[in-house]
Amino acid sequence: MATTSSHTDELLRETLAAVAPGTELRDGLERILRGRTGALIVLGLDPTVEQICSGGFSLDVDFSATRLRELSKMDGAVVLDRHATRIRKAAVQLLPDPTIETTESGTRHRTAERVAKQTGFPVISVSQSMRIVALYVGGQRHVLEDSDTILGRANQALATLERYRARLDEVSGTLSALEIEDLVTVRDVCSVVQRLEMVGRISDEIAGYVIELGVDGRLLALQLDELIGDVGSDREFVIRDYVLGRKERTLPEVQAELSALTSQQLLDMSQIGRILDLPGGGDALDAAVAPHGYRLLSKVPRLPNTTIELLVGHFSSLQKLLAASVDDLMSVEGVGEQRARTIREGLSRLAESSILERYV
Repeated sequence: MATTSSHTDELLRETLAAVAPGTELRDGLERILRGRTGALIVLGLDPTVEQICSGGFSLDVDFSATRLRELSKMDGAVVLDRHATRIRKAAVQLLPDPTIETTESGTRHRTAERVAKQTGFPVISVSQSMRIVALYVGGQRHVLEDSDTILGRANQALATLERYRARLDEVSGTLSALEIEDLVTVRDVCSVVQRLEMVGRISDEIAGYVIELGVDGRLLALQLDELIGDVGSDREFVIRDYVLGRKERTLPEVQAELSALTSQQLLDMSQIGRILDLPGGGDALDAAVAPHGYRLLSKVPRLPNTTIELLVGHFSSLQKLLAASVDDLMSVEGVGEQRARTIREGLSRLAESSILERYV
């Protein structure tokens, strides 16, 4: 079920990108709206689509906005190829399975929803009376909105993301200081994971707006990239530090379980602790835990991930890494004297700055 939902979401994003401002298909849809005519457009042609098509004629010509506009004047649907680069059929009557459930009332929209469910291809319906464009992908319906409306919501989400990112930086800095002092508790880890997940969800929402805005979302995309930075890798390193290695679980499995939490469940530290399977089963939030060292090592400049893996595999804990001398570090395969000194100095600087930020 989750895989099907994920596939539908991905297909919806692809379709939104295909009809975003600046694309030829969006230009064609806007021409149809200005002409005050309706349209029914199928994005894909296979034997299933062929089977439900009646009448009309085959074209197989290059797609253009003007051609779509002119063909939409006729009664019937227009069938494009999957990537909307060619017009395959026009003026066809679509006869989907009438037993497929639909929540729509208008004939065009009911047909669009049933065709999308039966064929698996996206279907676009342009309402002549209401002057709206609706996308049907699987069982989902999405109404296209103008760029100003989307930008308004996106800017609100961006302001929220800025606040959440500031709070994430705060709890991450606290965790770093506690890791160095060997005073980390389950609550500290859950707090960072909670903020990472919240920031990730808001950024995913904004990324959806960027796709939907097309050429109008370039500035928004730059702001998002600047705010997100390395949040994805931070989440991975926290899970590697405290979860992986103790139980037979993979990184994608843990991330999927966190993603499945509702917004309300995400506020419950114990729920996060149970998913991370930390000491006490998540209920003992003040239980002590110790990191392997992935997260702090990732902050040492120009240190490859392969070397981080070797270091953690050799020392197994952050405290042993912090206590290691240059000679100890050189005993790890692939770590020469220069790199060992870089690691030693990098960890020392991180320790000093983290403690200063916490207590000064």
